[in-house]
Amino acid sequence: MPKLTVEGFGTVDVETGKRLVNAIEQDASVDILHACGGNARCTTCRVEFIAGEPSRRTKAEQERLTERGLTGVRLSCQIACEADMTVRAISRLEGSGRPDPGRTPDPAIQPPPEWI
Repeated sequence: MPKLTVEGFGTVDVETGKRLVNAIEQDASVDILHACGGNARCTTCRVEFIAGEPSRRTKAEQERLTERGLTGVRLSCQIACEADMTVRAISRLEGSGRPDPGRTPDPAIQPPPEWI
């Protein structure tokens, strides 16, 4: 069972294969944003990896980060928890002015992943 550490919130065990965005919100109890519902469209679920960054990416994640000119961050909706990792949750509901974090992302990565 992978361990997820969210900077400032502690460490939790997460189910292998669980989407990182859901693990951050549901297991670590961090109010991470996911305005598009975890579909790699909005980039509000951005995280910065401190340790354990996965080497592979989805095509959707790469396209969105490139479009927005974002570097040094990853989209937590496009990552499955398969090993221990430590992240910093960048976009949180607290202080965002949004009424809610967005629709709860599906359990499976969406859109269906094309790994690059």
